[in-house]
Amino acid sequence: MQGLESFLPLIVLIAIFYFLIIMPQQRQTKAHKQMLSELKKGDKIITSGGLFGEVTNIEENFIKIKLSDDVSVKIVKEYILKRVNE
Repeated sequence: MQGLESFLPLIVLIAIFYFLIIMPQQRQTKAHKQMLSELKKGDKIITSGGLFGEVTNIEENFIKIKLSDDVSVKIVKEYILKRVNE
């Protein structure tokens, strides 16, 4: 009984850590993966580097985006921050 009482504060601390840090991070990661899977040609996006562009081609790990009429770049999917609703 005494051993359980000494571990109780540690168990409570781990539970608080899980609910305040780990769960929200997992939810955010899941939402980002879902957003990436729902991207389609013509979507406007923002990259983690701050570039605005339009999706022109989607591959398995890469996405080609058009930054302007003359400039297109190919980036890794995970570097897409969010989709822009205009």
